[in-house]
Amino acid sequence: MSKKKSSPPPAAKAPTAKTSAGHSPAKKKTPVQLWPVHTEADGLLRGVFVALAVVALAIMLAIAPATGVNGDDEYQNDYSQRLVAFYTTMGKDTSALFVEKGNMHYYGGFFDLLTGLTNKALDLDVTQPTYHHVRHGFNAVFGFLAMLFIGLLAKQIAGWRAGILAFLLAFLSPGFFGHAMMNPKDIPFAAGFAITLYYMARLLHPLPEFHWRPALGLVLGMALAIATRAGGLLLIAYLGLFAGLDFLGKFGLRGLGKSPKQVGIYAAVVVGTAIVAYVLAILTWPAALKAPLSHPFKALSEFSQLGIKIRLLFQGENIMSDKTPWYYSVVWIVKTIPLSVLLGVLGTVLLLPLTLRRWSALLLGLCLFAAFFPIAYIIYKDSILHDGWRHLLFVYPAWVVLAALFWVGLERLTAGLPWAKYVVWALLAVSTADAALFLVRNPTLAYVYFNPIGGGLRGAFGHYETDYWGVSVKNALDWMEQQGILSENMQDTVVIGTTFFYPVYYQTAGKYKGKVRPVYVRFSQRYTESWDYGIFPSRFFRGPHLRAGTWPNSKAIHVVRASGVPIAAVEKDADKYAFQGEQAAKNQDWEAAIGFFNKELEAHKDNELAWQGLANAYLNAGKFALAVNAAEESLRLAPDNEQGLFQKGLALLNTGDYAGAAAALERNIKVNDESYFAMYYLALIYQQNGDLDRALQQVNRAIELNPRFKQAYDLAANLYDQKGESATAQRYRTAAAQL
Repeated sequence: MSKKKSSPPPAAKAPTAKTSAGHSPAKKKTPVQLWPVHTEADGLLRGVFVALAVVALAIMLAIAPATGVNGDDEYQNDYSQRLVAFYTTMGKDTSALFVEKGNMHYYGGFFDLLTGLTNKALDLDVTQPTYHHVRHGFNAVFGFLAMLFIGLLAKQIAGWRAGILAFLLAFLSPGFFGHAMMNPKDIPFAAGFAITLYYMARLLHPLPEFHWRPALGLVLGMALAIATRAGGLLLIAYLGLFAGLDFLGKFGLRGLGKSPKQVGIYAAVVVGTAIVAYVLAILTWPAALKAPLSHPFKALSEFSQLGIKIRLLFQGENIMSDKTPWYYSVVWIVKTIPLSVLLGVLGTVLLLPLTLRRWSALLLGLCLFAAFFPIAYIIYKDSILHDGWRHLLFVYPAWVVLAALFWVGLERLTAGLPWAKYVVWALLAVSTADAALFLVRNPTLAYVYFNPIGGGLRGAFGHYETDYWGVSVKNALDWMEQQGILSENMQDTVVIGTTFFYPVYYQTAGKYKGKVRPVYVRFSQRYTESWDYGIFPSRFFRGPHLRAGTWPNSKAIHVVRASGVPIAAVEKDADKYAFQGEQAAKNQDWEAAIGFFNKELEAHKDNELAWQGLANAYLNAGKFALAVNAAEESLRLAPDNEQGLFQKGLALLNTGDYAGAAAALERNIKVNDESYFAMYYLALIYQQNGDLDRALQQVNRAIELNPRFKQAYDLAANLYDQKGESATAQRYRTAAAQL
């Protein structure tokens, strides 16, 4: 049976064929369409769509190699090599079956196997830049496929104009575009969802008449999603749900009893495509091959909990990922997608009764469900999310389609008023311009975009994470090469201190033939190691420090910026005074430490770590008033830094200012509720003030956090003695004696 290439009529229209029981399906009233979907311009619009797609793919493939390696590629590349070893040894190398670091065995292996085999065929090593270019190129292709099928799904519902607009909205979404350059987990997963939604729409419409091409596309889309993340199993539930709704829409409840043949066809389509997709997916997933009936579901359970906890910057506060508020993902989505998409989705939802009159209720329901159900579910389950909403990128295809439907519908509603139509176009252009301009200005850092609701990137700086994956490391390295600091023929070794060891190492090891030696340092302890240059993206900073405007400081010789906002700094440590001060402090030579830190501050008065080191040296040298001053200066430069708060509290305690000491230590605990040393000294202050209950509360919390903290047990024993609870005090002394 031949099929029209243009989009089908509303899905609610009943088939004309009689059921096997001899009854015609219940006739449904055809939804009123306010304009015809099919026009004579379809051929031209289809050509425009194809041309835009070709140009977009070329742009993405050009930008992908220039985009930096992300921080999680450490786990992806390791898994890729394990997968290649598994398949090239016919399963003899079993290292891919269990990967403790990163839990990668819970991820499907399609993308990493595909790129791993390609790199092996090209004889590329992970230390070579081209190795990462290959991965980013494939990443761009999957990102493009997601955008392509976003457009095709919109076209399937509302014609080629909607398809073109949806494709452009997806392409001009900086966050999605940026992830498409370098995110091998979430982008292929989103592509799998987009492909599945499109072919699900294509397959369901003609049922119970079966067509194998959309069925094949549906299988491949579902397989891609499952072979990336176990969450792709949800698509099987999506298919079952909407196949059931489609059946009821065409045959009604009576059809369940009167149309057994049609029931069988629907059931066969759902079960058959699900089984084939599942089998294809686990073919590239060694751990699932070993336990095909249990491992994918175990992985799904594992990721619904996402047990790994990290510290996040959200709404100006640094909080652990298991303590984010329920609206965490919603705020991130609202503040980081283009206004045109946000307005479009809101418009479609608010005008839903009108929208349902224009297009297939089933397909609109599919898009609405795909857009909002996962978000509602993770809120209900109180799931842990990392780094914005990247784990939810798979809902974005449906969001873009809904947005495109609104704008196309609004344009048609104003067709009789030329001036109103121009207003719609202007509003669409203006609401897209900010995102498009950001993408043009920052193609390799596009994923750090915030829309005007979030105050743009400048307004988000210090309140939300920006370059949480350290992609800007490559921008910093490229600048160092342009300046001649790094070169392929360099003779001397350059040591680079960084908070992102993996991206520095694997983007320099092969290119500079081992002459670049990266060392990992915490930003808050960056002078404990000796290095020549430092590369520090804004990740791992406390919000108050960023908002203070004191970073990057005067040691920075270059700043990587996105639309004028600092994303990463390149520091030069020529004299190494701060490092020498740290070494002197390590050897407890406090006078020497004081001398070195003062020399550092003569050159760089805005170095907060030099002030912290100086405060520590003054404390240990018994110069408490000077320690207070140094700690306060470090807090001025980096507000709420834990070390400065603790040093100030301890110094004030030693000067007899118990109230000031308590305030500093309480703030220290507020900033980090696991600061057991601060709790211990705060308990001492409460004891001094006669508040034994509060003192015990703090010291017992300190013991809970560090069960081997002997001094805390001793203090607790003294406190219980003071309360007249000798038996309890003795238990604490016995415990302390065993440490």
